Amino acid sequence: MSLHPELLIRHYLLLGLRLGRYIDGFVDCWFGDPELAARAAAEPLLPSALAAQASGLLAGLVDSGLTEPRQRFLAAQLTALGCTAKRLAGEPVPFKAEVADCFGVDIDLGDTGGYAAAHDAIAGLLPGRGDLASRLETFRERNKVPAAQLRTAVQAVSGRLRGLVRAEFDLPAAEQVEFEMVAEAPWNAFNRYLGGFRSVVSLNTAAGRDLAALPLLASHESYPGHHTEHCLKEALLVNERGQGEHVISLVNTPQCVLSEGAAELGLSALLGPGWGAWTESVLAEVGLSLEGELMERLHGQFSRLLPARQDAALLMHDCGAGPDEVVSYLCRWLLISEARAHHMVNFLADPLWRAYTTTYVEGARLVRGWLAAGPEPPITRLRTILREPLLPAQLQADLSAAARCDSRD
Repeated sequence: MSLHPELLIRHYLLLGLRLGRYIDGFVDCWFGDPELAARAAAEPLLPSALAAQASGLLAGLVDSGLTEPRQRFLAAQLTALGCTAKRLAGEPVPFKAEVADCFGVDIDLGDTGGYAAAHDAIAGLLPGRGDLASRLETFRERNKVPAAQLRTAVQAVSGRLRGLVRAEFDLPAAEQVEFEMVAEAPWNAFNRYLGGFRSVVSLNTAAGRDLAALPLLASHESYPGHHTEHCLKEALLVNERGQGEHVISLVNTPQCVLSEGAAELGLSALLGPGWGAWTESVLAEVGLSLEGELMERLHGQFSRLLPARQDAALLMHDCGAGPDEVVSYLCRWLLISEARAHHMVNFLADPLWRAYTTTYVEGARLVRGWLAAGPEPPITRLRTILREPLLPAQLQADLSAAARCDSRD
């Protein structure tokens, strides 16, 4: 199938919108032509046709006239959409194959020895007596952000980060983030990008005990995280370069891997060591106390435990483990309560979100390595990820090339 470039992009957008009709939350953001969205919404539901549409568009890329970088990006995205469409039509897809097709990465179980070493390091950092779980609970309670002060706290941190990011990244003058409070959501925070350089970030007030690391949440969702990335790509890719494929963002696609990885690593790239003390001083101005330095050191160790979340998905979907076994694994290695572990298992069992944990684990792994591998400062390399439609395979190729160079030196 040979299509004019603009027509191919139009069909790609339609395919994403069509999948979004079947899968609530699949379209993460959309600021494209309202008539196109209306057309997709009015069509009859034909799930069996969507995989063939993805395959046809993938085959048509070569003769589309699109530049090689755009073809590469769309090929990865369409491979992911094809996998989602197959599963939607009832075709069984092994979990590792789903992850490879949707995210462009290969995964395996993590190193429990490394998790144990991180536990020892956390125990060494936490003051007090008693077992590790009780000391950790005491720390979280001591540094909990009360629900009534959550908006004030996150706006204080986000506002300060905004000034730093605007100076560093040349954000559009009209950009803005609005924060809203919600209760009992399945997540701690969620960014809805509306287009026109505007985002609404929803914060779960019921997750207060998990928000002691408030700067990580604020930076992940706003500056220099998801909001910043959407703004920069709308300005550069859509408005300046006319690449219409970027008016939509779709979950369970390769673009999510680097987006989540960049959001996870954004704070450390922007502020470097000392971000905990920086946060402590910002929150002190609004009357909140936080053990910033200790929080930062603990976060460094907890990041070593992040792959255990991906292990849980592999155990459930690839190794045949039952819910109780997975809950036990999560409690042991992530140092969380049974209630929290059950919540995670429910997330991993969801047809849409079962593989999404990979975006955080592999995204952080890839972005962390790539930011550290270049001659430029991490903040300069982060700017590239936030502005350009890079893929996991490109970062992995760069890291492999750097490793070969190191082995020859």
